[in-house]
Amino acid sequence: MNLAIKDIRYSLGRFLLTAAGVGFLITASIGMVGLYRGIVADALLLIEQIGADLWVVQGGHSGPFSESSAISTDMDRRVAGVVGVAAVRRFTQTSQQVSFNDRSVRATITAIDFPSDTGDWINLTAGRHLRNGHYEVIANDNLGLALGTSITVVRDEYRVVGLTSGMVDMGGDGLMFMSVNDVITIMKRRTNEEILLARNSDLASGLGTGSSGVNGGSVDGALDNQKIAAVLVTLSPAADEQAVRDALLAWGDVNVMSGQDQKDLLLNQRLLRLRIQILAFTGVLLVVMAIVISLIIYMLTIEKLHQIAMLKLIGARNSVVINMIVQQAFLIGAGGFAFGIGLARLIFPHFPRRVVMDLHDLGLLAMTVAVICAFASLMGISRALRVRAQEVLS
Repeated sequence: MNLAIKDIRYSLGRFLLTAAGVGFLITASIGMVGLYRGIVADALLLIEQIGADLWVVQGGHSGPFSESSAISTDMDRRVAGVVGVAAVRRFTQTSQQVSFNDRSVRATITAIDFPSDTGDWINLTAGRHLRNGHYEVIANDNLGLALGTSITVVRDEYRVVGLTSGMVDMGGDGLMFMSVNDVITIMKRRTNEEILLARNSDLASGLGTGSSGVNGGSVDGALDNQKIAAVLVTLSPAADEQAVRDALLAWGDVNVMSGQDQKDLLLNQRLLRLRIQILAFTGVLLVVMAIVISLIIYMLTIEKLHQIAMLKLIGARNSVVINMIVQQAFLIGAGGFAFGIGLARLIFPHFPRRVVMDLHDLGLLAMTVAVICAFASLMGISRALRVRAQEVLS
């Protein structure tokens, strides 16, 4: 006869409520770990999807993700002439409010260097990739756009020709892809009043008087100055990456980084404090879960002191009592873990940020719960072993 199962059947409602309480803590732990994994996955998504061997950014900077970067739009032509370079693409990003159907949403607009790049590295759920160099958009589904929708960005209208899923920036804003020339146009667009005020400011400071070349260079030239964030380099199979890097760095006005360098900067600098904070909260949850399970097992043992004394009176060995307490502890942990995973799979897909439930993480969490249950049972066992058979008369 299994005393643990008998006791659970006798008080089934209490056992289910206890397992559910533990399950909610496990769900919270899964959520914190999954949120951490999701933030990391979102931050690295674009770098991994683009698949560039090298990133050429502004000299003295580590952009375009960890800090700002601005280089000339014709930098790709210079880079393409370096021995060992197989292909180059221009890259830039900007955040904009996008208007459609009397609504406005925030999107991170990412440039595709059309026609050399049509965005075929983007996994589409509907529609097609870019076919024209202007006024076509591929949008992430969390922006709420449908195929064929016309959207207004700044003052121009664009048509959604493709939809993708799961493409967001590290802040959770949906990505929107369009040609690099369209993105540059959006970034340099100024209102008439802004241009007028800039020219009046130059006139007042004396820059607008005299040579027309000075005037053109101060205002119109500044307004028309076109910049991109980076040039993405694909190396030829036989190229020496270090030789290409050294050749580019010798120019003095650029910095060269690999895809792994970009990942390291994001994870170990820009996202470091956020990662530490999430992991700290996860640690606190695990400690709370250990305390709660320990108290539950201890209280269940205290409630059965009379029955334990009766067992000892009729000659039951200590191993019988120990097995009952240990089995109950692990059954509560297993039931709570199953409930926690089921609840997590039910609610986390509806969260606004991605929550990644990795099998490796779930395995580690299961081992952690098992250790916590083993530790919790020790407290109950310690109290049960101090019970004497004579206490049945008390």
